[in-house]
Amino acid sequence: MPIIKILPHPEYCPQGAEISAPAGTSICEAMLDNKINIEHACDLSCACTTCHVIVREGFKSLNALDESEEDLLDRAWGLEPNSRLSCQAFLAQADVTVEIPKYSINHAKELH
Repeated sequence: MPIIKILPHPEYCPQGAEISAPAGTSICEAMLDNKINIEHACDLSCACTTCHVIVREGFKSLNALDESEEDLLDRAWGLEPNSRLSCQAFLAQADVTVEIPKYSINHAKELH
């Protein structure tokens, strides 16, 4: 199973983490399954940018971006060339390293 290394984020993962998930799992699903509660305002339907991550290693191993994801990423805070919506980035066999940006465009988060 591929490993997802999550770099430290002050709110979601202060110490950073390494989690594993089966190939074919989205990065967002893997994080949520491992109690890393990244924002996902559209419920993983590729309709917002709150689950935006920057893939620091393993970008090319992920599935290709589709047009919907590319269009939405244009609105993401802190967009970089290796940005993905974690709900649309599906693992292959390679390990990946991701960074959760400090901010998202979702200014009014719901408390759980």
